Amino acid sequence: MPEPMSSLGDPWQAEAPRVFATTHWSVVLAAREGDSDAAGRALERLCRVYWRPLYAYICRRGYGPHDAEDLTQEFFARLLERNDLASVSPDKGKFRSFLLAALNHFLSNEWDRSRAIKRGARLAFISIDEASPEHRNLLESIADLPAERAFEKRWATALLDEAFERLRQESAGADKAELFDRLKAFLAGEPDPGEYGAVAEQVGWTQGSVAVAVHRLRQRYAELVREEIAHTVSEPAGVEAEMRELFAALRGV
Repeated sequence: MPEPMSSLGDPWQAEAPRVFATTHWSVVLAAREGDSDAAGRALERLCRVYWRPLYAYICRRGYGPHDAEDLTQEFFARLLERNDLASVSPDKGKFRSFLLAALNHFLSNEWDRSRAIKRGARLAFISIDEASPEHRNLLESIADLPAERAFEKRWATALLDEAFERLRQESAGADKAELFDRLKAFLAGEPDPGEYGAVAEQVGWTQGSVAVAVHRLRQRYAELVREEIAHTVSEPAGVEAEMRELFAALRGV
């Protein structure tokens, strides 16, 4: 059971921002230059983050689930080949815009060659079971959206998921994993009457202490979302605009 707040100190106290220390662009440029195996692994991680947004985009372009999975896997496999990164430049703007433009080029010019590659022969970043609730929810959430809007919505969701996972890992690293599990439901909105009281009774705190902990957790989550946004743009001036686009994508406007 979590300790009382007085002995925990300041849960989820904000850390100094690490924005622009390692952006998605810097990872791609390092991989392009062959700087290190670590850069290649980091690029592969980016592929995993953007897999679902691009898969959703391909589905909304009219491809069936099997073809969409094959196309997404092959697109990222080629991206990891450094020759395919030769023309990449942060001057081209937002990282997600670069990915979407690269994918459109791939779909327009490379589909015939990709069909000749045996299914599963290349590196598999993610495999989605068509019968799984996750797959159904993914497609249902974008069913009425144009392809570009589907991509934007899944991009926003993927970015929030990354920030949430970092928050979870930070909490676990500070021995607050159980407390995080009790409070994470409050990240999305205000509690129903009595919910803070129920948590307070479970952990031996006052309702006010629970409210303060939730406030700090939300603050840290917001900071991590901003960091994730900052990793996708080439300069600080782009963060605010991307934040607005993220929330617009989540609202579906």
